[in-house]
Amino acid sequence: MAHLGSGRRRALTLPVGLALTASLGFLPTGVASAAPADGPELSYVVNTQGGPGTVKQVGKAVERAGGTVVIAYDRIGVVVVHSKNPDFAKTVRKVRGVQSAGATRTNPIVPQATKDIGVDQPLTAAQQKAAAAEATADQDPMEPLQWDLPAIKADKAHQKSLGSSKVTVAVIDTGVDDTHPDLAPNFDRAASANCVSGAPDTTEGAWRPKPGESDHGTHVAGTIAAAKNGVGVTGVAPGVKVSGIKVGNPDGFFYTEAVVCGFVWAAEHGVDVTNNSYYTDPWMYNCKNDPDQGALVEAVYRATRYAELRGAVNVAAAGNSAEDLAADAIEDTTSPNDTTPGGRTVDPRQCLDIPTMLPGVVTVSATGAKGLKASYSNYGNGVIDVAAPGGDSTIYQTPEPPATSGLILSTLPGGRYGYKAGTSMASPHVAGVVALIKSQHPYAPPAAVKALLTLEADAKACGAPYDIDGDGTVDAVCEGGKNRNGFYGAGVVDALDAVRW
Repeated sequence: MAHLGSGRRRALTLPVGLALTASLGFLPTGVASAAPADGPELSYVVNTQGGPGTVKQVGKAVERAGGTVVIAYDRIGVVVVHSKNPDFAKTVRKVRGVQSAGATRTNPIVPQATKDIGVDQPLTAAQQKAAAAEATADQDPMEPLQWDLPAIKADKAHQKSLGSSKVTVAVIDTGVDDTHPDLAPNFDRAASANCVSGAPDTTEGAWRPKPGESDHGTHVAGTIAAAKNGVGVTGVAPGVKVSGIKVGNPDGFFYTEAVVCGFVWAAEHGVDVTNNSYYTDPWMYNCKNDPDQGALVEAVYRATRYAELRGAVNVAAAGNSAEDLAADAIEDTTSPNDTTPGGRTVDPRQCLDIPTMLPGVVTVSATGAKGLKASYSNYGNGVIDVAAPGGDSTIYQTPEPPATSGLILSTLPGGRYGYKAGTSMASPHVAGVVALIKSQHPYAPPAAVKALLTLEADAKACGAPYDIDGDGTVDAVCEGGKNRNGFYGAGVVDALDAVRW
């Protein structure tokens, strides 16, 4: 799995002591009749050229090549396949009507042990009581601990609007516990599903994390839309709907087939915004000139593009590696993360973190309680669109009282609350602001909503040389001017402007 130690998973666990992601298909003669070799079962995506007719014909060729079609998304020309044929991808790439095909993993499809991917810091009863004592009449009990809300003026925005219940934000993640008292009032069941297999499962509760699985998606959902109901915490857009689209498997892997399913499901179920606080496993960066990795980029791009064409704004976390995504080269030492990683140097212009670096996706960096780029946050001039609170160590960025933690407080499964940090926590703040914009402008297309998001953001200059730990060494270089730079993009999102423009 992609461990938090890689710095790229959905939530960041900071170290102890620091107060703390229409052609017809056919196989070449001779290949079609050959019995496919038998090996470990892998999952593949096959990207076709042309429409539904091509997809159907390619599906037949897939079977002749030793593959089993799991589901065909003919709307975007992506077929999800399982195969034990070691030469499956190589064979099917020769099929007329196939643009690209690649394995979505390097580890065979086998039952996985259940592991959590993040360590939350639960809020104690004493902390909850202390927070409630500080709350004003118009605040939920734990809102005084949410320094992130005033950081983007969400507290002031709520005096004007909580957002529209006609707007739905899909949390494409590890699952959402819709029974949580802060999430149940705003949960959209019709737009929820389990996409882990690559095909949607709408069995009641399939979108929830199972016991022992990651609480990441539930935390993200609370930041977006925890109800303002006199209970617990408050979301950025507490009047909008939130849905759960589960794409992370029990080990915390977000494989391509699940991610594609998630975007297609969102697109076809009236979702207005998707939040994506993850990267698509097993490659931290997917190089387009690699046959397998290039196919994964193409499949996820088609899915994100389809969702946007159907009206959704896609928002994604920039990642937690403290990397410059606009650099000439990046050292990737963690890919593939589902078998044995090997070091490689990649060009981020050709090797993409997906979905966040795909065209059209809003890429979000994280800030801490002092408004500076979070110590772990990726950055990059021309890559980062906007910034939002993601939390940081209180040693680096201490919040103003009564808040005590520099991390982000939100919902956890089982009616609990706790802190996390990461660009995973920044992205849902932006998704919430986008939902507020969409509430004000229900007929605005995604391009207009994204334009408003950046226009309304509070521009933030690079500032003094970035030495977040104060040791006299510059930790990252911010390039660009006040209105657009590598740390903050167009600036920190502004929830108040979102509801008054």
